[in-house]
Amino acid sequence: MASENKSGSGRHTVRIGVFIPTDCQVLDAASVDIMGTMSYECTYKHAQIHYRFLRSHVSFTSSPPGGDFELVSAIVPKAVIDLAPEVKIHYIGSVKTGEPIKLTANETILATNHFSDPEVAPGKLDIIHIPGPDPFRSFPADALAWLREQASTPGVDILSVCSGIFLCGEAGLLKGRKACGPRGMQDMIKAKGYGEKELLGHKYRWIQDGNLWSRGVTNGNDLVAAYCRASKHFPDPIVEIVCEMVDVGDRPQEYAKGQSAFIFGMVYNAFRAWLMKFSWRRKQR
Repeated sequence: MASENKSGSGRHTVRIGVFIPTDCQVLDAASVDIMGTMSYECTYKHAQIHYRFLRSHVSFTSSPPGGDFELVSAIVPKAVIDLAPEVKIHYIGSVKTGEPIKLTANETILATNHFSDPEVAPGKLDIIHIPGPDPFRSFPADALAWLREQASTPGVDILSVCSGIFLCGEAGLLKGRKACGPRGMQDMIKAKGYGEKELLGHKYRWIQDGNLWSRGVTNGNDLVAAYCRASKHFPDPIVEIVCEMVDVGDRPQEYAKGQSAFIFGMVYNAFRAWLMKFSWRRKQR
């Protein structure tokens, strides 16, 4: 398991498993990159990019005693670089290692691991990131058992994005807990009978209950930013620098627009689409 140290005295490693047993939404999966951007590797790489830009525009008469690293550290302080953890990300599917996992937008991603691989067994990962799959698909029973065991492993956090809530529900992770899930699918989730204590996706963008963090509609950026701010794995200065850099984490947890206004907006635009189809067809001729 990764170190629980947040002081930065000694590099620690955060191991993340992006769990996609069937398929998923590209936007949901992409939110893992916020945690990837908080890594030592990425922090130092960004510093190097700025350093190379500076090198190409400014003439230096001599190099500092510490060489190029000292110049890099002048752009991103060494204390910041040293504080960043190593982040190892695994893309885990029900396909063999190296085989494609289907995503939306005609995208695919190659599996780094099958969920049965010892490298991603319970106790080997710190975070399970679950991007939203097609909620109408069934999930392999052994994949659900793997997720259930991960969730019961001390120190493991589960991040469910959008329709990932259905995967969590099928694995029994919602029983007796508060959860979000897609704002427009609250009744559908309730009808599944997962035994959740309360569904709050109509009110909140994300919510935490124990080691389960769940996000409402597609786009897990708000959830991941909130999780990183609360997590033992990511030092606070690194979190805030990265959130500023990638422009996430500033939206409030609670929606400004109520559920009635949300539903009205959906119905209104559906009606507009119905009216528009007649003129749109004429334009296409």
